[in-house]
Amino acid sequence: MFSLDNRAKLELLLVARRTISTAVAKSPSAADLPPQLNALECAGAFVTLRRSGKLRGCIGQIAVKQPLAEVVAYSARAAALEDPRFDPVRVDELIEIDIELSILSAPEPITAEQVEAGRHGLIVSRGFQRGVLLPQVATEHRWGRLRFLEETCVKAGLERDAWTDPQTQILAFTAQVFSESEILRNVELKAPTR
Repeated sequence: MFSLDNRAKLELLLVARRTISTAVAKSPSAADLPPQLNALECAGAFVTLRRSGKLRGCIGQIAVKQPLAEVVAYSARAAALEDPRFDPVRVDELIEIDIELSILSAPEPITAEQVEAGRHGLIVSRGFQRGVLLPQVATEHRWGRLRFLEETCVKAGLERDAWTDPQTQILAFTAQVFSESEILRNVELKAPTR
């Protein structure tokens, strides 16, 4: 997986912010996607929205072969307006929304014993059922490997121990995770003092 520098991270966050603002305000989009980011193909990306530290929406795409900026723009709009767990984001909420991006590596098969909670994101599937949890979810909830596997099974609508069934497929990915608040904090830390 490629590594993004701070400028690329900031530009992707701006793509997400503009997309959400445009979608929520229902105004026409005037923002062109940055060409250097359209040249990057990604394995997937998720956009997570938080308001006052609480989840407000999270949508992404996995195993896509599309330009990174397009995946971020699509996921940002969907996280703001189409996450079935939440009402659509309102215009008056935009100022309070912190955007976090997770840029994914390609998912690969993994054994349950190889899973590292906090490092790997998981995709657990059996038949038409599939559950996905990002790496940071295990860290945020302080889950170990087994609990992370169980919770991903639950997200798929499977039994908690479905990961032990040979018919269940486990895939893992890693992610570069960064947010507006993190990037702004880094900029403030590097700003010269008077």
